[in-house]
Amino acid sequence: MQNPILIQIKTQDGLTLPGLLYEAKSSQKVAIHLHGNGSSSVFYSDDQRDTLARTLIKEGISLLLFNNRGAHYIKKLNVEKNSTVEQKLFGMAYEKIKECVQDVDGAINLLESKRYKEFYLIGESTGANKTCVYNFYKPQNKVSKYVLLGGGDDTGICYGQLGKDKFYALLKQAKERTKKHKAEDIICELLPDEIFSYQGFYDVANPNGDYNVFPFLEVIRKIKLSKKPLFRHFKSMKKPTLVIYGEKDKWAWNIPKMIEILKEIKPEFTYKVIKNADHSFSEHQKQLATLISDWLRNSF
Repeated sequence: MQNPILIQIKTQDGLTLPGLLYEAKSSQKVAIHLHGNGSSSVFYSDDQRDTLARTLIKEGISLLLFNNRGAHYIKKLNVEKNSTVEQKLFGMAYEKIKECVQDVDGAINLLESKRYKEFYLIGESTGANKTCVYNFYKPQNKVSKYVLLGGGDDTGICYGQLGKDKFYALLKQAKERTKKHKAEDIICELLPDEIFSYQGFYDVANPNGDYNVFPFLEVIRKIKLSKKPLFRHFKSMKKPTLVIYGEKDKWAWNIPKMIEILKEIKPEFTYKVIKNADHSFSEHQKQLATLISDWLRNSF
């Protein structure tokens, strides 16, 4: 396998996002990987990159790994508009999940310029949520198949960790601070365990927002948080989709029940659970890569 190519993705709102493209020779097929939040970055070594890339390349599928705007906890990025450059804060602490649409479109536009014609979107962790959000807001897109790895209930996790009273108090505070132009201030009450601006926290914790893609907590524990239809983003997906969870995912409420819920909504999708695997599928990357490549090859 050849070394990856360093690429620069341009988004419609003026960001330049770096990525690594692992190319399959003479291929017109490419999988785009969307990472999760936190300290995520494709430029740090892990045990997934080569395994997934090598496996896909054997099937004639290239792989693009790139830092979306949610990479790192806090990251200053240049925003280019009308021949001017301004630095703004991004990363998990400031991310708005709906903006993933511009990141994915930027990646597809670049890949189209490099001859690619068939696109697969692989979302991991919060990247799975982003994949559903991308499809929800742009259903007429150029992606032909989706893979969702360990999609989590970010809103429910916030609620579970903070407790009802603190959750709603911080949600209200975040909404008010955002209106008062203090959206970029860091929420001190969450330090040192979590790093969020008021804007970022409100986007994640708002039960009626786009982060609440997989509201498992609401269904499993019968807790009413959202006023909007549950799983509306997931329900909107019409294209072939593979859903994979690790059996020992620490961010999951109840894997069998979660799979059951999703199957009731979309029985036509393919569902897999990797035994003994954690949220990152550590030490199970070969099995994960094989599942993904086999499904991409055989699904219609």
